[in-house]
Amino acid sequence: MRLKLSVFLLMAGIMASAASALAGGYQTVTFVAPHLGGIKVNANVILPRDYAGSKRRFPVLYLVDGYSGNYTAWVTKSHITQYAARYEEIIVMPEYGATSWYVNSYANPSLRWEDYIIEDVIPYFDSHYRTIAARRGRAIAGDSMGGYGAMMLGLKYADMFAAVASLSGTLRCAEWDPAKMKDATLSAAFGPLDNPARAAVDPFKLVKKIPPAQIPQIYFSIGEGDSQVMLEDNRAFARLLAQLKIVYQYREVPGGHLWPVWERQIQRVLAFQAPVLGVEVETSHCAKREPDHVQHH
Repeated sequence: MRLKLSVFLLMAGIMASAASALAGGYQTVTFVAPHLGGIKVNANVILPRDYAGSKRRFPVLYLVDGYSGNYTAWVTKSHITQYAARYEEIIVMPEYGATSWYVNSYANPSLRWEDYIIEDVIPYFDSHYRTIAARRGRAIAGDSMGGYGAMMLGLKYADMFAAVASLSGTLRCAEWDPAKMKDATLSAAFGPLDNPARAAVDPFKLVKKIPPAQIPQIYFSIGEGDSQVMLEDNRAFARLLAQLKIVYQYREVPGGHLWPVWERQIQRVLAFQAPVLGVEVETSHCAKREPDHVQHH
């Protein structure tokens, strides 16, 4: 009797866990990443409400996280599944190196994180899901280190992304001196300060090379209570875009370098990118808007 009860409780626990995952509004997939030496990686995926009941294709937002995080961060630390329910788009949250900085590693040539996102992740989802596998249906966004990664990749591969968003992004980290920042991961990722390869992953330099017709929609924001270095770097990027006469939206919002800031800002990103991607939006309710300072250009 005890054995039967134990088996019953075990099965009930498994069923509850499965139901919980389903109720969470996302699924986890595993695939091989050739540009990371052929290892298996995970990604969380949010599908639009009409995905199973239709045969049409949907826009995709690639949503990445910051330093020391992983592919679970957005679904465990925010209400992204709740916010996504209004939007008819696929949201992909891929695994990434917690200290990768989204670049091909200088210290370990087998870890090509930039190539992994562009040549492993995107082709996998374009071939396994009904995506709009074209620039007009693809966007990228992220927070902190992921904000830099999103901006860097979105600008470097502007022919692949129609929109890019950075939330509290470390936008100038490709120019940071590892010794001054006291962060060994910067050296491992970018190499020495005089490494010429840094220019190829520097948003401040990349944005100057994009043909006007290929400039994606640009959104970036940062908390007013973030570090002075981060604030100055984001403000400098806004000044550069203004000098280049590139259209952008930049916001300084209440809060620091924290998830509550990104929780609020991802709602703005989803709404801001939707028209560019052609995302259908359910308008029965709207996200709350917080006061902030915004620059349009």
